[in-house]
Amino acid sequence: MAGAYDDRDGFIWMDGAMVPWRDAKVHVLSHALHYASSVFEGERCYDGRIFKSREHSARLIESGRLLDMPVPVSVDALEAAKAEVLEANGLRDAYVRAVAWRGAGEDMGVAARRNQVRVAIAAWEWGAYYGDAKMQGAKLDIARWKRPSPETIPTAAKAAGLYMICTMSKHAAEEKGCSDALFYDWRGYVAEATGANVFFVRDGEVHTPLADAILNGITRQTVIAMLRDMGVTVHERHIGPEELAGFQQCWLTGTAAEVTPVGQIGEYHFQVGDLTRKVASAYEALVRS
Repeated sequence: MAGAYDDRDGFIWMDGAMVPWRDAKVHVLSHALHYASSVFEGERCYDGRIFKSREHSARLIESGRLLDMPVPVSVDALEAAKAEVLEANGLRDAYVRAVAWRGAGEDMGVAARRNQVRVAIAAWEWGAYYGDAKMQGAKLDIARWKRPSPETIPTAAKAAGLYMICTMSKHAAEEKGCSDALFYDWRGYVAEATGANVFFVRDGEVHTPLADAILNGITRQTVIAMLRDMGVTVHERHIGPEELAGFQQCWLTGTAAEVTPVGQIGEYHFQVGDLTRKVASAYEALVRS
């Protein structure tokens, strides 16, 4: 599948029905377009099976709850809809995007309780998120923006509004020849990349930011469990920027990123070392098992 995302063959599930791809549209006065009342999930399907599918469906519903936006579809119904989308589009290896948003309705101010919460699911073929960096090690900029305090917005929600500074930071990074950007949080601790969690290695032990102000990614949780099963010590903790110089390896995790080695963050350089490669290989085997 190629071309602009609004001009493709195929089908998208919307509010309980399969809709031809080009007809899957929303009104310009949809509340989400004006007030960011939207949550979403990104999932990967490997050989006909979506990895951690039910966890993603449950998180979509929880994200909606955190934003006072009840998602009107159950986990079981989301699972059935995803299967229907994959079958309708003839896909076995795909990226799956589920999204819930407040549509157009009787309200067009900040409050929107009378507007329907709508749900859609699309799927398409999508290769390595970071391209060649998957093998060579991604190069990251350091973002000028900070991840916000959970006192300002529910940071545990996978909410569209939380990604605006991600778009801005990734654009700035790409202008510098980087693949992505690393955020610090509002306290100054290392946080995450624009769409992935980050891990570091020092002397055979793994360090990753505490998920107290960032999304506790499903891939992040999976990799932590894998590492502990391997007997590797994992420290989930606050990491200061001054520590970056002391780490030997680094990688990113995410549904789109999978496990992607990092070769450089700002002025700091990292090896694409044995543990990084081992984790990447183990994750690849797990998602296809």
